[in-house]
Amino acid sequence: MAFVALRGLSCRSKSGVFFQNLYKTQFRPVTLKVTTVKKDTGDETFFQRNERLNRPLSPHLTIYKPQLTSLLSLSHRATGMIMSGYMYAFGIGVLALPSTFPHFIEGLGHVSPGVVFILKLGVAFPFAYHYCNGVRHLLWDLGKGLKLKEVYQSGYAVLGSSAALALLLTFL
Repeated sequence: MAFVALRGLSCRSKSGVFFQNLYKTQFRPVTLKVTTVKKDTGDETFFQRNERLNRPLSPHLTIYKPQLTSLLSLSHRATGMIMSGYMYAFGIGVLALPSTFPHFIEGLGHVSPGVVFILKLGVAFPFAYHYCNGVRHLLWDLGKGLKLKEVYQSGYAVLGSSAALALLLTFL
């Protein structure tokens, strides 16, 4: 009511009789009906209650079409976790294994070159991809390459450059 009165002071009406019409507003009576609410006994789980109420499960990743941007983001996180796993395994291995690290490297001399190539590629690719995609993210932080076409172009460039860098590191 005070708001309406203040609004009336700030606005001029055509007839200049704002306050005469202020108290002529009509009110509608409202009645409330009191009902009791059934409470669950607590034996029902979240999923059972949703099934009883015919509530569908929320759709997850299955409804989305895989896109290059989402797959590159997912793989960037995955390669970061893989490299973290390598570092933990290497650190624990150096501490726990009975011999020195060069002793185990010499043991790889008896393994076929194909297996050594796959092992080296398994170490080199996560590093190369995470490095190249990190450079891409740094460019994004500078505000460059944020248009959709440029995002896809840089995504393909990251895939190509990380494959080339991984092969280069593997052949070292």
